[in-house]
Formats: sequence, structure tokens, C-alpha cells
Amino acid sequence: MRMRKKKWAAGELIENPRILRDAEDYKGRMTEIFTNNRPIHLEIGCGKGRFISETSRRNPDINYIAMEREAVILAAASRKARESKANALIFLLADVKDIKEYFKAGDISRLYINFCDPWPTKKKRARRRLTHEGFLQLYESLKIPELFFKTDNRILFEASIESFSRQKWLVQNVSLDLHKSDMKDNIMTEYEEKFSPHGPIYRLEAYPPNSHMIL
Repeated sequence: MRMRKKKWAAGELIENPRILRDAEDYKGRMTEIFTNNRPIHLEIGCGKGRFISETSRRNPDINYIAMEREAVILAAASRKARESKANALIFLLADVKDIKEYFKAGDISRLYINFCDPWPTKKKRARRRLTHEGFLQLYESLKIPELFFKTDNRILFEASIESFSRQKWLVQNVSLDLHKSDMKDNIMTEYEEKFSPHGPIYRLEAYPPNSHMIL
């Protein structure tokens, strides 16, 4: 997601207490940030923050971290969380490729990927997709037991299922038109609300080999 520069963003990045500073110092100790031992759910690419703020509000027994690489977007998302009085939710300005600089194996109990860049134009760019095998291997190395994925791009969705299959991940609860399904607790992102009238939303849940053996 691209966003125009906001005059207030710099101040938000400095003053918002939900934005984690010196995050590398907490590697393997993320529970210390929340001062509890509740599970940590991570969203990669939080957009303007509606999804993660509302998810946090509805689930006070879970700790949430939103990782975003674009500073202006992170500022907008963290401001929304502050205004909506979300529960245990913090924000991390970082790129997913550096995720192991912040988390150790076992830290993350669930991963959310919502409407990531599909990289559809050139085949060689497919490796940049957050559901490409290279990223799936990265998530496996962190022992993330489950991944929830949404997109409005059918090409990306089909390619993602192929990636999960090649990595021997178990895929469940697949929806080819989420908003016409019987799912009752879907929380929409800003992007989802804007573009869902123009076509279906695809969703699935995926589990890496070491975790789906015990489902």
C-alpha cells in the first residue's frame, strides 16, 4: 500500500508509545514488552491499521504486533490504534526479510498476511511474494504454527496454494469468495472494504509440516 506523505506522521512516529524502539534489544524477549506470557500474533504489512486494531480489541487475551516497512503507513496505523484504544498492540517499523532480527523460534503463534503485493508483472519477481517458498521457509525456521492469508488477487492466491503445496503445508478453510461464505467474524482491512465490491476476496489458513501433524 502506498500513502502520500502526512505532515503529522513524523510526530506520530516519535511520540506514539505503541511504536517499538530499539526492537533488536528484545529479540527472543518480546513477552517482556507486554509483561505477560500470552501468545503473540503478528501481522506483516498492516496497512492503515483497521484490521489489527479491531482484532486486538476483540481478543484481549492475545498480544499483537504489526510489522510495516513504510514509515508513513506505520504512523497512520499506530495512530488508529491509539484512537481506537486497541488492547495489547504494538508496531514495528521493519521489513519482513529481517524478521529473524526481532523474533526467535517459537515467539510467534499466528501470522497474518492480508492483501500483500502480488508482484504479478514479471515471473522473476515472484520470489518477493510473502507466500513464496523462500518466505515460507523463513516462517518455518521461526516455528510459526499457522498462517492466515487474504487477497483479492486470484493469480496470487493460486500461486500461494502451489507454494504451500510444494512446501508440504496443510491448507484448510479455503474460501474463493469470503464475503459470500458463512464466516461470521471476518474483520475487513481498509483495502478490503474498498475493493471487495469489485470482485471476490480469497482466504485460507495454512499450517507448516511440523505443526499440522498435531492438528
